[in-house]
Amino acid sequence: MEGLEVAGRRFRTEADYQAALRDKAKIEKIRAQVNMEQPGEVIALYADMQAGKYRFETVVGNDFDDEIYELAQEYKSRGYDKDTRLPAGRGRRQAKNPAGAAKTEGRKPKASGKRGRENEVPLEAYDKNMQAVIRRELKKRELRRRLLLAAFSMAAVACFAYFGIYYYFADRTESGYESLAGLKGNTTLASGAPATVTIHYSEEEDVELEVLEEYQTLYQKNKSLIGWLKIDGTDIDYPVMQTTNNEYYLDHNFDQEYDRNGSLFLDKDCSVVHRNTNLIIYGHHMRSGRMFGKLNKYSSEDYCKEHSTIQFDTIYEKGTYEVMYVFRSKIYNEDEIVFKYYQFLDAASEKEFDSNMQEMAALSLYDTGVTASYGDELLTLSTCDNSEQDGRFVVVAKRIE
Repeated sequence: MEGLEVAGRRFRTEADYQAALRDKAKIEKIRAQVNMEQPGEVIALYADMQAGKYRFETVVGNDFDDEIYELAQEYKSRGYDKDTRLPAGRGRRQAKNPAGAAKTEGRKPKASGKRGRENEVPLEAYDKNMQAVIRRELKKRELRRRLLLAAFSMAAVACFAYFGIYYYFADRTESGYESLAGLKGNTTLASGAPATVTIHYSEEEDVELEVLEEYQTLYQKNKSLIGWLKIDGTDIDYPVMQTTNNEYYLDHNFDQEYDRNGSLFLDKDCSVVHRNTNLIIYGHHMRSGRMFGKLNKYSSEDYCKEHSTIQFDTIYEKGTYEVMYVFRSKIYNEDEIVFKYYQFLDAASEKEFDSNMQEMAALSLYDTGVTASYGDELLTLSTCDNSEQDGRFVVVAKRIE
């Protein structure tokens, strides 16, 4: 369907397009209310977005979320906080309504605080019973004030704790993966003979494979390492893990510590030895942009053209892939009869393979010009997408070498 484009993002259905228009309108309203040149306003806006005050339906909202996150981090790095107001900060906003100052002309000036206090009646002017009533009311007000102050203080502590934990994990994740990237290809830490893996498929079949020299040290640190995913020109440059379930690395890092960022991991039913038709790698869509936080940038055809090549090395062999399909999907109920990309691991026949390719092509946001034939090896990258409940954003690539 032509013309379903909003803010540089193309949408497959009319419903997604309308949702994107709603997000765009909401973003325009926010921009009209918040001065992006005022650090305090931007940081406060980011806090509101983190608290769920503003919710978006599509990748248009995700892009705005990323923009505010990056701007807020830039201001914080300069030492600003939510109370910061730069001297000329509101000049631009006021310039949008230059008549604003004129609206105050002719208004009766408010009485000053001092003048108001002169009109107050002293407590002693009332009889004793009334004085007692007034004192009780004043005590109640003071108690309410203190309770509110305590509640706000606790809420502030909770917010600071949340953001403290968030940034702790974010910074730990970033520094951790930077150090891991440094170990990739570093063989000086790998001791002894090259690491080999013996895989027992059956009583009759044992497969012994040697781990690539580049990944020897990393493999010795964590035997769950199955490969490394890298897309040049993006933040995606991470180890890929695999265990017997698809839950552990949702909230654990390479060092097997709890980490809300989780790790990239290969579907438990995939095999990099007896290659499946399709290898599926999952990762969180983090607002910080880590893991697959920016994978949805592939919704832009121009972005895809600039980042069309994906490098996925298993610990046994290197591999290069070219992006073929980009689409949105969701996790469906088991009884729903519909194409479920996450169940497509193997094609038993050419007919089955072609059927899956047709389903993906029909979902794809644009035509990359890349096609696949029965026998080709595929790679699927999958992350969450908030355009709908249980939504998923998917990039499928074909191995070219």
